[in-house]
Amino acid sequence: MTFAQFVGSGSTGIIGLLNTVVVPVIFALAFLVFIYGVVKYLFISGGEETKRTEGRNFMLWGIIGMVVLFSVWGLVSILLSTLGIAPAA
Repeated sequence: MTFAQFVGSGSTGIIGLLNTVVVPVIFALAFLVFIYGVVKYLFISGGEETKRTEGRNFMLWGIIGMVVLFSVWGLVSILLSTLGIAPAA
């Protein structure tokens, strides 16, 4: 196996593994944190302001996590296409 195959975007490469397994799992976790915050804010709080604040914080951190993930994923895509190792779209 060559270095290009090891790093490449195919199913056995590190980039391919990150794009098909790791990144979607992290996105799903950030989305679940957001959904948990919505549920806690709307349904679990029971009118308690501290629980509503906790739910609002979970929603905020879920959104921040997704924005950061999208930004980093975009920057990595730009870097890979600039270096010429991005998959052909």
